[in-house]
Amino acid sequence: MSNKATKPEEKGFFEKVKETIEEFWDSTKEKAEELKDKAEDKIDALKEKAATEKAIVAKKTTATKTAIAKKADSVATKVKTTAADVKAKADTKAKDEAAKVKKAAADVKTKATAKAKEVTGAAKTKATDVKKAAATKTAKVATAVKKKANEAK
Repeated sequence: MSNKATKPEEKGFFEKVKETIEEFWDSTKEKAEELKDKAEDKIDALKEKAATEKAIVAKKTTATKTAIAKKADSVATKVKTTAADVKAKADTKAKDEAAKVKKAAADVKTKATAKAKEVTGAAKTKATDVKKAAATKTAKVATAVKKKANEAK
């Protein structure tokens, strides 16, 4: 007789549990690999999208830099023009004020000279009058002294 049984071998409880665990493990492993592949695909897609966005941002940045440079040049030109206008107006006003000051100084000098001549003339006249009065008084006193001297002789 043969030792082989004609019935299929029945598996024990632990063997069934072991097979079930292996099935769970294999399916979990497959799911993990699928998730890993999906994550890699998603990362690659995001990298491509980021590269595209980066290129777009770079173009926009370049355009914005150009626009800002043009505006800055325009503003600088306006400032220079305005500064030149203000300087020209200030120079003109300064010259006008200088001319007014010179004219006022000349007027004051003329008036001072006229007043000085007037005062000097008046002083000379008074001095002459005083000299004449003094000479007259001196002459009278001298005459009186001579009379007394003659009388005393």
